[in-house]
Amino acid sequence: MPFSPDHIAELNLLSQFESSSGQAGIKVHRQDAAPETVQAAERLFAKGLITRDDGGYLTPMGSEAVELAQKLQSILAT
Repeated sequence: MPFSPDHIAELNLLSQFESSSGQAGIKVHRQDAAPETVQAAERLFAKGLITRDDGGYLTPMGSEAVELAQKLQSILAT
């Protein structure tokens, strides 16, 4: 199953989180961010991966998703 554009937007947003620190969050500014980024944040929040619909912090499941995304990115980069 190929990654959909929505999945790619979600992965790109997850990659902006600092994986080594649960204390670093992000904020998606609706007026400045691309629509696909705003929608990705809303979907990640609905899936329980981030704490707010405009970013916030990673949940435990979100932290795991970021780790897996980083591993996949590392594998594909070789």
